[in-house]
Order: sequence, then structure tokens, then C-alpha cells
Amino acid sequence: VLGESGSGKSTLLRILAGLDQPTSGSVKVAGNQINGAKERDLVQLRQQLQIVFQDPMGSLDPRMRVRDIIAEPLLAPGQKVDSARQRKLVAQMLGAVGLPQDAAERFPHQFSGGQRQRISIARALICEPRVLVADEPVSALDVSVRAQVLNLLSDLVDDYQLTLVFVSHDLGVVRHLCDNVVVMTNGQIVESGSTEQIYENPQHDYTRTLVNSSMSLRNELSLR
Repeated sequence: VLGESGSGKSTLLRILAGLDQPTSGSVKVAGNQINGAKERDLVQLRQQLQIVFQDPMGSLDPRMRVRDIIAEPLLAPGQKVDSARQRKLVAQMLGAVGLPQDAAERFPHQFSGGQRQRISIARALICEPRVLVADEPVSALDVSVRAQVLNLLSDLVDDYQLTLVFVSHDLGVVRHLCDNVVVMTNGQIVESGSTEQIYENPQHDYTRTLVNSSMSLRNELSLR
């Protein structure tokens, strides 16, 4: 999902996750009807869809150890996991995101931004969702670690057979990671299609402006 700040990307994600209700229209995610649903109707969606937020420090409870943060989704209704199984799953997820096993006993402030985002990803994947929603997950990170986190996400999407809904205003990141793109502005989707089609042959004026601006910036940086 591509668009400038304020285009409606995050609102769209909140609707997809069942955190907000649409004012009109119909929304169905992984077989779950969102519009008009009560919280009790969204238990299945909560298991099938997980979110990785933009700011890992803001989304992790600083008072909780990493083992409890990662295991938190297992406490949701419908999840029945005993303590031994829980510890095993936490250890597996730490390994999957490239963190050492002793990270389980530490607190979020003891990690770098990139490591904290890995913790967020581990928490999102521990209950084996079908859909992973990532809301600008690398924009708050240092440039030096962005590529590492993006490559990790790409590998995990393949390993866990996930549908990744990735939100960004960075055209280069979207092109690297996504197969299909929707372009938003002023709260509306103005164009959608394969990544190749959107970047090589944009049809909407707004999309053409985005792509051309990105190419101009890239060329300017390459000349420095």
C-alpha cells in the first residue's frame, strides 16, 4: 500500500485489522466480515492477522521481558498452549528472527531499534497467522539496518507462507518487497496492479508523480 503521509494508509490497515469500522462499504479479510462485526466476532481474525507497527519501542511494553512479549498472542481466546510449549515456541521464534536465546530474559530497552523490530516480528508470527500487516516497519530504523529487517521479512513471508500487507511511502522499499501495489491519496485507492506495471507504466497522474519523484531523487543521490 503506497502513498504519501496522510493518504489514508494506516486507516486502511486499522480497518483490515478490525480495529476501526468502515463508514460504508464491505470489508472481508481471510474470510472474516469486518464491517458491522462485534469484538466477539473477530476472535478468529485476531488469530489469523497480526500487525508489526512502525515504532518498535512504542509497541513493546518496557516492563515485560522479551519471552513474555513474544508469547503474549498465545494468551488470546482460542489459544491453548501450556508453559513448556510456550517456552519452546518463544525459543523457535527468537531463532527465526535471528536473535540469541538469552534475549528471552532481557527487556526491550536493552536492544537496538533493529533488534526490537525483530522482537515485534517474532511476537506477530508466534501464533502462525495467515496475514501479516506491516505498517512502515523500517521507517523508524537506521538506514544501516533497514535492509536487514526487510530481507528478514521477505524470508519469513516465504518460510511461513504469509500474505504480507506492507504499508510504506518509500517506493524503493515497496518495489523490493511487494508483488502487487495499491496507490492511495486523499483516502482513496487511485490505482492498483502488479509492481512492475505500477512502476513501469503508471496510469494515474498521482502515481506518475510519485514514481517520477522517486526516480529524480534516486538520480540526484547517485550523482553526489
